[in-house]
This record gives sequence, C-alpha cells and structure tokens, in this order.
Amino acid sequence: MIVEEELSYKVRGAIYEVYNQLGTGLLESVYATALKYELENKGLKVLSEVPIPIVYKGVMLKTAFRLDLLVEDKIILELKSVEEIKPIYKKQLLTYLKLTHKKVGFLVNFNEVDINKGIVRLVV
Repeated sequence: MIVEEELSYKVRGAIYEVYNQLGTGLLESVYATALKYELENKGLKVLSEVPIPIVYKGVMLKTAFRLDLLVEDKIILELKSVEEIKPIYKKQLLTYLKLTHKKVGFLVNFNEVDINKGIVRLVV
C-alpha cells in the first residue's frame, strides 16, 4: 500500500512532466487527460470525473460535483488553467476533501509561468 507522502511525490513528478511537455494555455481537460496518462504510466490507479456524493440530513442529493482526478483512492487533484488561483478554489478543494473523507488534495494551475507557484497541496 502506498502512503500519501510517497503518492504526493509521484503526483508532483507527473505534474512537472505534463507541464514541461505541454506548457501553458491549454484547456483543463487536456491537462487532466495528460496527467491521468502520466500517473497511470507510473503504475498508479487513477479515476477521472469522480462523482462526489453529498448527503444532506440523511438524503442523498443529486449533484453535478465531480473530482477532476482521484489517485489511488487517496489524493484528489483539482486542475485549473486560469489567470490566478483564487481563494475559493482552495475552499472548494477543502470541501471536496471533507465530503470524500480524503486527507490530501492538490490544486494545480497549469497556466503559470513557474509551475511551482501553481501547485497547492492541502492536507486535512
């Protein structure tokens, strides 16, 4: 079983590889597809567009919320290709972590000149 720290290292490596190969300015869906490919090539199980179940007062709500990528059923990846990371994106990822009972998530903005500034790792 791979622990979150080891997974985080592999995830970062895959993010760097995708960024170095594709650069900036593409749609989020392109980065999601490339990142899924890169992570799977590292031998990791990756699911895309994973529905987030929301239970409100004991009732399962129909929802359109979906995780961009879920790695090894442990790490959530929320991908962006925007001018800047806004605080609401971090809050959104924190909410996803809470709703799914996961501990680690990455918010990644591929539209950065320096990808290090575009990677935010959140742990709850």
